[in-house]
Amino acid sequence: MKKFKKDLSLPKGTVIPNHISIICDGNGRWARSRGLPVARGHEAGAKALKELVRNCRDLGVHTLTLWGFSTENWGRPEDEVIQIMKLVKRTIEETLDEAKKEGVRFIHLGRKDRIPKELLNLITKAENETRNNSRYVFNLALDYGGHDEILRAIRKLVEDGVKPKDIDEQKFLKYLDTGDQPYPYPDLYIRTSGELRTSGFLIWQSAYSEFYFEQDHLPDINIDKLKAAILDYSRRRRRFGKKDKAISFKFDPSMVAKLELGWRHALAMGEGDRFRDLVVRYVSEHYGLSKELAKVAGKALAKAILYGENKEWDEAKRALKGLYEIVKKTLGLAFEPDLVASLEVNLWRVNGNASETQEGLMIEEQYKQLYAETYRISNYQISKAAHLAALATAERDLAIKETGLKAELHWAKSQDYTERFYRALKERIA
Repeated sequence: MKKFKKDLSLPKGTVIPNHISIICDGNGRWARSRGLPVARGHEAGAKALKELVRNCRDLGVHTLTLWGFSTENWGRPEDEVIQIMKLVKRTIEETLDEAKKEGVRFIHLGRKDRIPKELLNLITKAENETRNNSRYVFNLALDYGGHDEILRAIRKLVEDGVKPKDIDEQKFLKYLDTGDQPYPYPDLYIRTSGELRTSGFLIWQSAYSEFYFEQDHLPDINIDKLKAAILDYSRRRRRFGKKDKAISFKFDPSMVAKLELGWRHALAMGEGDRFRDLVVRYVSEHYGLSKELAKVAGKALAKAILYGENKEWDEAKRALKGLYEIVKKTLGLAFEPDLVASLEVNLWRVNGNASETQEGLMIEEQYKQLYAETYRISNYQISKAAHLAALATAERDLAIKETGLKAELHWAKSQDYTERFYRALKERIA
């Protein structure tokens, strides 16, 4: 049987986080939804985690922190706790040699006084045998609580006789469980199973983490979902409390919407010259290009649109790439022109091929991907604008199919949604 080769490719320019922390949630719900005992869910979760750890290394993530058992989880049924501890022990035994071979340093985060003796001995062994490894760091949070970690750090400070005047953030960090690590602060913080809280995980270290909440349960997390989270992280503007250095967009949403609907209406009516003129004006207003650059960029966009109308997708992509190369160079944006052009052409193709029942959600998702990549913001941040863009598209398509008063009403609704889209977009990227 041919071995499946996982796809580790990410778009050019993707920023890989140095440290990813994950709250591993949903094993029980995954099992119960399938009519299985909870133990089967924990086994499936452990299997997914082993692959997740490898995938993070393969993608270049230096530090990975997994929360496997909290200080509050002791309140679960005794047989479930015993099963979890046995599963953790077995997983460490199965992966320790691999960790040593790959240069992974194993570190336990949390209390050690309540962990079963055999498991604690194994954890100590893993920590000692990997202590000098530095290629990767793997943190296992077991019997861990964020408040508990801070209290333990305070007690150590007191025990060491550190004077209050000598305590600052750097000193305090050294007393936390991640104190001697090169990347103690998570860049990307993931929680699975659709839960929208942190539960105090790495409460000190995660002050400026980028949060990503995954709907699926832990056993269903795979390489594609990990890549999606990393790509979403890569698109975000990390300010750390400072002023955003990104370029400011100054377009007038009302004017841009009017010009877009103008050229779309002209295209539908077969008014070629007016269509091309409005496209140039649209490009100039939307991107703030000079008159000369707007002519070149507008010509490229007009060509792409016409190629798209004829389903000449390769030619459409080539023309769009020319437009986005000008936009990127002039505005200093971080996207890859070839990728953005591909996303936009894919959107056009979906709009032309999806059934009416599929179309709304598919188009909205395509818009989300396109604008998140173009303006380097998260899928969550662009979701409102993407929804409005999909509504505008639906009304515009109806307007083109109808005639008379019905067509006019759909054009008016499309105009309204389009203007609201550009206002929502500007709120995010201005």
